[in-house]
Amino acid sequence: MEKRVMTVGKRRRSLAAAAAVLSGVLVLSACNDDDAGTAASGSPSATSQAQVDEAAEQKTSKAQITISPENGAKNASINNDAKVAVTEGKLTEVTMTSAEGTAVKGEIAADGLSWKPTGQLERATVYKIAATAVDASGLEAHENSSFTTVSKENSFIGNFTPEDGSTVGVGMPVSINFNKAITDKKAVQGGIKVTSSSGQEVVGHWFDATRLDFRPDDYWKAGSTVTLKLDLDGVEGADGVFGVQQKTVTFKVGRSQVSTVDVATKTMTVVRDGKVLRTIPISAGSPENTTYNGQMVISEKFKETRMNGATVGFTDSDGKGEYDIKDVPHAMRLSTSGTFIHGNYWGARSIFGSVNTSHGCIGLADVKGAGDPKQAAAWLYDQSITGDVVIVKNSKDDTIAPSNGLNGWNMNWSAWKAGSAL
Repeated sequence: MEKRVMTVGKRRRSLAAAAAVLSGVLVLSACNDDDAGTAASGSPSATSQAQVDEAAEQKTSKAQITISPENGAKNASINNDAKVAVTEGKLTEVTMTSAEGTAVKGEIAADGLSWKPTGQLERATVYKIAATAVDASGLEAHENSSFTTVSKENSFIGNFTPEDGSTVGVGMPVSINFNKAITDKKAVQGGIKVTSSSGQEVVGHWFDATRLDFRPDDYWKAGSTVTLKLDLDGVEGADGVFGVQQKTVTFKVGRSQVSTVDVATKTMTVVRDGKVLRTIPISAGSPENTTYNGQMVISEKFKETRMNGATVGFTDSDGKGEYDIKDVPHAMRLSTSGTFIHGNYWGARSIFGSVNTSHGCIGLADVKGAGDPKQAAAWLYDQSITGDVVIVKNSKDDTIAPSNGLNGWNMNWSAWKAGSAL
C-alpha cells in the first residue's frame, strides 16, 4: 500500500482553496438571508441593503409631482382635466404635446405649485405631459403621462342663441340645440343656468331630446342683461356621451318693440316702449294659405333673400315651386317652417291694407333691390332687431306651435314649467 505524504506547499494550496469556497458561501448567505447583517466575525456589514437604500434616498428629490389625467386615461375633458401639481418642491418645466408633436401652451402658477394649459384642447387627441420639479435641495424630480381626450362620438355640444355680446328684443329666448340626443335631461339642465339682472324667474323647457329653451313668464324687461352659463364639461348627457362646454354668455335686452298684425283689418301696429310708432298696411296669407296666429319672434334678418315655394311644400304639378323669387327685400324670419314678414315689390300697391294674397307670409310695400328707405318694409326692417315680437291675430289659421321657431311664448307658464327636467 502506497503512503502519500503531503508537502508543505500542497497543504498551503489546499487551505487557500477551502478558504475561497468558505468565503463564497458566506457572501451568498449574506445576500439571501434577511437577518444576515453581520459578517462571520460579528462586525457590521458596510454593504447592507438598508444602507444602500438610505444612501439612494439621500440623492433623490423630495418633490412629488402629480399629473392629471392619470396615465392611459380615456375620454378626458378638453377643458379642466389636464393639470400638473407638485408638493415639497417647485415646478421648473412642463411640456405638453399632441401625438403629432404639436406643442400646447400652458402656464406655471406664480407659486410654482401647479400648471395648466391656457386654452381648450382638441377632442379625440392623444396628449403627452412631461414635468420637472426641484426640491429645497435643488434635486430634480420628473414625471410623464399620456392620455386621450373625449372623442366627437363620445361627446355632445349645444349650439345656442342669442350670441354673446348681442343686443336683442324682449322676446328672444335662450335656445340650445344639442348635436346628440340627451337622455339624462336632468343632468344636462342642471349644468345650465340662465339669469337676468331684472330678477325675473327663468325656467327651461325641453321641446324634445335635442332642444332646450329658457324664458321668463313674460317678456324680458327692457334694458336688462341676461347671462347664460354652460357648465357641461364632463356631464354625461347620454350613455357614454359627455359634455365638453364650459362657457359664459351675456346679452343685452334692448328697448321693447311689439308689432301686432291684424289679419282682418290688414294692418300692423308697431309699438315701442308702450308708444305707437306707426300703423302700416299689410297683406297677409290668402284664404287658401292662411297666416298662423300667435306670438312670433324675429329670429333672422336678410336685406335680400331667395324664397322658393318648393322648400316649404308649395309646388306645382312639375314639382317646382309655385313661386321662386330670388331677391325678396327686407325679409325677417318668424318661424322655422318659412313664415316671414318681408317686402313685396311684385304685388300691386292696392293690395296692401285691402286684400290678403300671400302664401302665409306678411307682406309690406317695397321696391326691387331694397334700395328705398322710405318704403314701409325698409322702415320696419331698420326699426327691428332679432328678438322683437310680432303678434298675429284674427287669422283663420291655428296658433303657431311653440317649437316652430323661437315661439315658446305661445305656451302658458304652467305648461312651460312642466317641460323642465328640474
